[in-house]
Amino acid sequence: MTCLRLFFEFFKVGLFSVGGGLATIPFLQDLGARTGWFSAVDLADMIAVSESTPGPMGVNMSTYVGFTCGLKQGGLGPAGGVLGAIVGVLGLITPSIIVILIVAGFLKKFRDSKIVNGVFAGLRPASTALITAAGLSVAAMALIREIPAPAASMNAFVPYWPAILIAVGMFLCMRLPKLKNLHPILYIAAAAVIGVVFQL
Repeated sequence: MTCLRLFFEFFKVGLFSVGGGLATIPFLQDLGARTGWFSAVDLADMIAVSESTPGPMGVNMSTYVGFTCGLKQGGLGPAGGVLGAIVGVLGLITPSIIVILIVAGFLKKFRDSKIVNGVFAGLRPASTALITAAGLSVAAMALIREIPAPAASMNAFVPYWPAILIAVGMFLCMRLPKLKNLHPILYIAAAAVIGVVFQL
């Protein structure tokens, strides 16, 4: 894995993930499957950490992937991880910078253009579909476990009841009049503590 490939892969993710951090998840799933840089379990962990830490989720995830990929490159040590993180983030944000500069230059001129309005109208449902697919994918990763089967048969998928109970419990707590106004970070922290205590 070279820095150039890391930049290029995240450049593609940043270019096509219209709709923000959640929209990057389908592209990251594809990236992990194609490159082997991270597994589905690693991706689920990245999403949990990215959602629990400050900053845009896509940037957090590209930092993490770049750092771990950089560490795997022999000879550079921790510096390789830092370099990989920087390259991953630059790859992700470069398309946005380019698009913003282009749009800023032409927005005044084409603000009332039917073509431009049509492009944005087409991007909205595509973005909604990407985010919906990402949400369903994250729910499946968190709430369902894959049980490996013998080579001759297909793997089995079973509900992961501890995660389902936590999700239902958090949802019910958010609906209670006395608890629904609590800050979301408190629910995230509570779920994290439960996961650590019970080693889920």
